[in-house]
Amino acid sequence: MAEMNLRQITDKLNEEFKGSNRKLIFWYDEKAEFVEDVDSLDLENAEVFHLEKNKQFYTKYFLEKRDQTTNYLLYAPYPRPHESENHLEDLLLYSKQFFADKASLIAMDLGIDARYKPLLEKYMKFFESKERTQKFYNLEIEHFSKEAIEVGMMSVLSRSRISNFEEVLRVILTTDKLEDNKFLMELGKYNLLEVFWSLCETNFGYLDTQPTLEKLIIALFVTYVQKYFREEIPVSWKNFICHRPGNVIAFMDSLKNSFLYRDRYDELSLQVSQKLRAKEVLQSYSPETILESDSFQVFDEYIIQWIVERLLQEDLGAKLSDISIVDVCKARRKGHFADAYRSEYHLLESAFFVIQAATYCPKDNLQDITEQYLDRDYKIDYQYRKFCFNFDQIEDTTPFEKLRDLVENIYSNVYLSQITTKWNKALDKEGMMSIRERQQDFFTQYVRSSNDRVVVIISDALRYEVGKSLFERLNSDEKCTPLINFMISTLPSYTKLGMAALLPHKQIEITDDYKVLVDGFSADSLKQREVILQQATVNSACVQFDDLKTMKKNELRDVFTGKEVVYVYHNQIDARGDKLNTENEVFMACQEAVEEIHTMIRRISSNANTHHFIVTADHGFIYKRDKVQETDKIIHLADKDAYINRRFIISHEKIQDDGILCLPISSILRNEDSKNVIVPLSTHVYKVAGGGQNFVHGGSSPQEMIIPVIDVKVERGHAETRAAQITLVSVVQKVTSLITSLDFIQTEPVSDVTKETSYRVYFISEDQEKISNEYIVAADKKDENPSKRIFRLKFNFKNKQYSRAKKYYLVAYDEKNDIELFRHEVVMDIAFADDFGFNV
Repeated sequence: MAEMNLRQITDKLNEEFKGSNRKLIFWYDEKAEFVEDVDSLDLENAEVFHLEKNKQFYTKYFLEKRDQTTNYLLYAPYPRPHESENHLEDLLLYSKQFFADKASLIAMDLGIDARYKPLLEKYMKFFESKERTQKFYNLEIEHFSKEAIEVGMMSVLSRSRISNFEEVLRVILTTDKLEDNKFLMELGKYNLLEVFWSLCETNFGYLDTQPTLEKLIIALFVTYVQKYFREEIPVSWKNFICHRPGNVIAFMDSLKNSFLYRDRYDELSLQVSQKLRAKEVLQSYSPETILESDSFQVFDEYIIQWIVERLLQEDLGAKLSDISIVDVCKARRKGHFADAYRSEYHLLESAFFVIQAATYCPKDNLQDITEQYLDRDYKIDYQYRKFCFNFDQIEDTTPFEKLRDLVENIYSNVYLSQITTKWNKALDKEGMMSIRERQQDFFTQYVRSSNDRVVVIISDALRYEVGKSLFERLNSDEKCTPLINFMISTLPSYTKLGMAALLPHKQIEITDDYKVLVDGFSADSLKQREVILQQATVNSACVQFDDLKTMKKNELRDVFTGKEVVYVYHNQIDARGDKLNTENEVFMACQEAVEEIHTMIRRISSNANTHHFIVTADHGFIYKRDKVQETDKIIHLADKDAYINRRFIISHEKIQDDGILCLPISSILRNEDSKNVIVPLSTHVYKVAGGGQNFVHGGSSPQEMIIPVIDVKVERGHAETRAAQITLVSVVQKVTSLITSLDFIQTEPVSDVTKETSYRVYFISEDQEKISNEYIVAADKKDENPSKRIFRLKFNFKNKQYSRAKKYYLVAYDEKNDIELFRHEVVMDIAFADDFGFNV
């Protein structure tokens, strides 16, 4: 026999022979497997006595008369005789019998009680493999029972990491196909298939005379769907319902939320929804019915379809279960299939806000128009930008084409048309001299007054609403303290003039050949601008943003060391928008601009000991997705010597005509220039050859002329941040129902020092068994009002017997790092759990 077996036998026998009382232990070795080894056993408190079939009376005499004190191992290399033929039977009544067959040795090795020997014998084929036996041992099962042993074998065969039936089922469902499943075949090979289906019934209430994995997964999904369905589920689905819904919900939640299994969950979800014809079935239900469910992707498709229909009807007051369209979009973006439909929900939310502008009515004077734009109108430009951006992210845009047309029509023909016309009529009436926040005053107002080194980042075409996005991003950075203001750009609102206006100067002029001069010097190139800047501030420099991006830390530090002012020129938006083949990428460029400017501020701050930044722009822009029609083009009346651009004309002559605004340059640049700038009153363009038509600037509109000024201070030290936390509001000490709702609160609003995060929330037992469904809770609320940060979760508990002697907990774990946030102990006192114990 193997050396390991002999050591096990020796240890077991020595354990049995411990104590002061005399002991006799019979060992009937049916196959005489140990006949050559028995005398080599190192028994500490006993001797080996060899039984012989024809010496039973002598043996009895010897043990009862001649030696009544020695402990003996009575070894017989043959089967135990029948009682009628065994004259030592009476000795066996007050002695013990030792077994060393494979089942007994396995039980001995694994620490399994001898009463489970028949069970081990039943599954001896499984334990014939040393590898399988070792893997079973490695599971470290603490308490053995019939179920624990069988589940342990299933865990080995399914290659599960732990001995747990739910984990076995997860592996079987997610690691191989449902039909001809290799793990199910393994269970059948080792006589465990019937047990598997029995445990499916015990754990989930799944009962089928001819069970299959496909029917099981359908039953699990249908049961899962039913708990969040607000009406009776379809009749054709009812036969699939399992009778332990709490257990099913907990299992499906863990499957859906698991990093390991969520992709396979998605595949199974799609298969099941197709088998159930969920798309067709849903047509007879209201979207409210499935609002809380994210079991199937088709649910999101149905809700999206409903929202599109409402928006096309401009029914902005439509609600699902008293939840607005915007809040439905936000809620569904937190659901399981959020990644698959994130762009769609963002698009719909943006469409909602743009469609609101169908009733838009601007103010009548420049100050009021500007104030309204800074307060809320810029959001329409922002939402239109986000709509187009997300539209471009969607692979199949067919369901949204009509919505795109509606959004485009409202944005262009209602909002842009009205605000631009009102702006220009007010400008015509009040004149440029009425504007106080002039771009020409930038250096004096913001740069010269700075007491520390200041880095000015000038982002070409960074219009106000994009700057507002940058401001919000900076504001969420714990090290940054930004303030946002605005300026009104020059007119024409184009790069040469805008860049000149941002430099220190006494006078800006446009020459007769239309060159822009700053105090008599050209400012077209980086070097020319640096010379002008250094005339006002000797220790200053101009540098291209893209050059900084490629610099190493030491090189970056050298640029800023000893400098008082550094102008950094960034060109992401205008560079893409001004080219015909990339102008439709302009909104992508806006997002990239926000990201890279923020990144550069942090990089310069960290590596170049610089902590004061000002971000602004030379001008803004107008972008419309629809191609410009011939009716949107103005045939200009300027002479051949005029400077003609798509959105403006500079002419020595004063041109008066319908649909245009003519302003003297002298009122814009505060000089004696006799030339004029002529711009369309609306968003129309002049008919000129070449270039893009969707992205334009140079004209007069809030989008082109209102530019951001973001003053940013970056902390020198590290500001401590913390994750937003949630806690229990409801006072709960005892759970008395299989379905229990609890109120929670996010303790603080998300801010610059409190960061959003997400938590996994569920109930567990003291031995770490999950006993309820699981929620992924996003702690992302920014409301200052605590009552608006309260939310309710409904827990479904496993239908089982709960022991009052055991401890149970409500727990919350940070999803990112799995750190426990809180553990709240409760008493489980569910009277009707486990069907009164009758398993009905």
